[in-house]
Amino acid sequence: KTNEVNSNPVSKLFQNEDDLPYEEEILRNPYSVKCWLRYVEHKEGSPAKEVNIIYERALKELPGSYKLWYSYLRLRRSQLKGLCINHAMYEDVNNAHERALVFMHKMPRIWIDYCKLLVDQIKLTRTRRTFDRALRALPITQHYRVWPLYLKFVKKYPMHETAVRVHRRMLKLQPEDSEDYVEYLISIGRLDEACVKLAQLVNDEHFISKRGKSNHALWHELCTLISRNPDKVHSLNVEAIIRGGLKRFTDQLGQLWCALADYYTRSGLFERARDIYEEAIETVTTVRDFTQIFDAYAQFEETVISSKMEQMTNNPSEDPEEDDLDIELRLARFEHLMDRRPLLLNSVLLRQNPHNVLEWLKRVELFKDQPREIINTYTEAIQTIDVKKSVGKMNNLWVSFAKFYETNDQIEDSRTIFNKATLVLYKAVDDLASVWCEWAEMEIRHENYDAAMVLMKRATALPSKRAGFFDNTEPVQNRVYRSIKLWSMYADLEESFGTLKTCKAVYNKILDLRIATPQIIINYGMFLEENNYFEDAFKAYERGVALFKWPNVYDIWNTYLSKFINRYGGKKLERTRDLFEQALDGCPAKYAKHLYLLYAKLEEDYGLSRHAMAVYERATSAVLPEQKHELFNIYLRRAAEIYGVTHTRPIYEKAIEVLPDEHARDFSLRFADLERKLGEIDRARAIYAHCSQMCDPRTSANFWDAWKSFEVKHGNEDTVREMLRIKRSVQATYNTQVHILSGCTTSDLTPDGNLENDGMKLLEQKAASQAAARANADDMKPNKGILFVRSDKPPMESEINQAQNPDEIDIDD
Repeated sequence: KTNEVNSNPVSKLFQNEDDLPYEEEILRNPYSVKCWLRYVEHKEGSPAKEVNIIYERALKELPGSYKLWYSYLRLRRSQLKGLCINHAMYEDVNNAHERALVFMHKMPRIWIDYCKLLVDQIKLTRTRRTFDRALRALPITQHYRVWPLYLKFVKKYPMHETAVRVHRRMLKLQPEDSEDYVEYLISIGRLDEACVKLAQLVNDEHFISKRGKSNHALWHELCTLISRNPDKVHSLNVEAIIRGGLKRFTDQLGQLWCALADYYTRSGLFERARDIYEEAIETVTTVRDFTQIFDAYAQFEETVISSKMEQMTNNPSEDPEEDDLDIELRLARFEHLMDRRPLLLNSVLLRQNPHNVLEWLKRVELFKDQPREIINTYTEAIQTIDVKKSVGKMNNLWVSFAKFYETNDQIEDSRTIFNKATLVLYKAVDDLASVWCEWAEMEIRHENYDAAMVLMKRATALPSKRAGFFDNTEPVQNRVYRSIKLWSMYADLEESFGTLKTCKAVYNKILDLRIATPQIIINYGMFLEENNYFEDAFKAYERGVALFKWPNVYDIWNTYLSKFINRYGGKKLERTRDLFEQALDGCPAKYAKHLYLLYAKLEEDYGLSRHAMAVYERATSAVLPEQKHELFNIYLRRAAEIYGVTHTRPIYEKAIEVLPDEHARDFSLRFADLERKLGEIDRARAIYAHCSQMCDPRTSANFWDAWKSFEVKHGNEDTVREMLRIKRSVQATYNTQVHILSGCTTSDLTPDGNLENDGMKLLEQKAASQAAARANADDMKPNKGILFVRSDKPPMESEINQAQNPDEIDIDD
């Protein structure tokens, strides 16, 4: 066998004896891939030619092995590193790939590596044909691996037509990559085809963008592209496309209108662009779109003017006057546009809601010196607005329309408008009443007083079918007769221009309809009083009192009682008292103070003093708690003036008993000071002792200072010591309360803030409170002959006896 190997011409390349085992193994198993691979692995580091021959021998035996072919081709490509692309070995490697593809034409990896190799050799035609062969040979499921390389290759060189055709072939199988195709078309300047493709994508409802773009985003991209390149896009009807977008994307109207106008501007059709801007301004319904379009329109006009002026400067024409006229015309057009802005904006708001009364009135104000336009605006507003859908008060529009004719001295036309306004079915009764009142006021302004009263009589006449004021099922014309606004003006007119009889009839009608207010009652009474019908005025007040309840009746009672007292004084005292008692019956505490003071003043001036004191006594219990101390002050002052200061003692006692501690403390100090001035030192001391129980020494230092100064002036050492003992006792009481509260932790409290029902804690609290009570009782006992006399009782004998000492030694005299 050794001789046979040596005689083989191939064996001349292999002089190493280490190769013999592998050769023998190959001879035994020529179709084993593992044997060949082990042999190749053994020959690593050998010259490339030797390794290549082993691969060639192996592939000759196993031409269908992908593993061998892949390894061989990878080795051959690695051997090309550092060589020039026109080296002969490149062609050998290409031939090796071609031989491999004879057997491996279904393997995409081989095709991809071969195509990459050809791309590196810059063999354009051969590379393109190889890509085409690969696409034909490989199954369609493997094409996605080839297309990216193919597209990268055709985009690498200025072969635009080839690249476009390759893209078209790819899109037949992968339409989701259409956006890349459009982007490439834009990059090479083929905008017409790009727009056509974008239009197809926009119209395809099933297209899903790989880049996450919505249909609206694609549409916006298309509109931007065609509007900015009108000279390069010829295959599409641009206006039809953008107008279609206006119907589909109503939230982007401003942008689309501007794109359409921009298209005509770039096309040089300035008048057509101006028409588009005007149409857009007249159709948009939002302020945002209007602002966007108007700004673009103004910028367009400015650009046209500036370009024209620049053209005149650089290239002056033969007829400068014509150029000047052209510039003036353009400037006038621009100024007219800016002047129209408020009116155009108002039109936008009215397109949003044509039933907005306020916007119609604003529109009227914009036509200041154009009466014909004002009349047309009023007429259009009245015809357009639906009263049930109106925003704002419809009556304001009618009144404004009538006043417009009035200001232009067309009174008859104004009356006609008012007459028509009274027939409108308003939403509220007050709207119709306002129209009647404005009509009457217009007649008054022109001194047609009788006509104004006739209008009011007509407005308040009973309809054929009566209805409740709040019955919305009936028209307002059937309910306006119960409008207090109309009746109030009618009554004012009768008071000013009518007779007493007619005025009384109007007020009585108001009362009969039971629509009067307290102010109406008061006005009626004052009107009768001015005409010296006092009893009739009091009857009117009586009817008003019967109509209303508290608190609405307070003003009527207050006026009624004041007027009655001013009229009769003390002549009809019993009747006045009955009125006061009737007023105070059921009177809330909030309104009682003034009535009680008025009642007491009546008794002081015309009645009995004891009755006045009784009224004050009742008042101290009937008013609000925060008003009681003020009323007690008045009570004390009046009692002192009438009966003298000695009669104020029971008042002081009641005040101290009834009022809260903060006010009772003040009254106690005043009471004690009064007793001191009267020489009743013991009574004053007793008052101080009583008040001390509500005065914490830490917060009421002024009380203790007052008592101390009192004892210094009128007491002795024992009384001062007693005062200090009481002070310590009171302070201990307050300290005990504070300690009990501070000793209670949060866990000891129930949710309502009370202590838990713990037996031991309750016993401790009870013991503490009893100890404090005993200390108070011991401290309050008289000691060493110090006497405390109550203000309303004589001293008891038991209080005069000295305290007995059980340890005293009885020594005989």
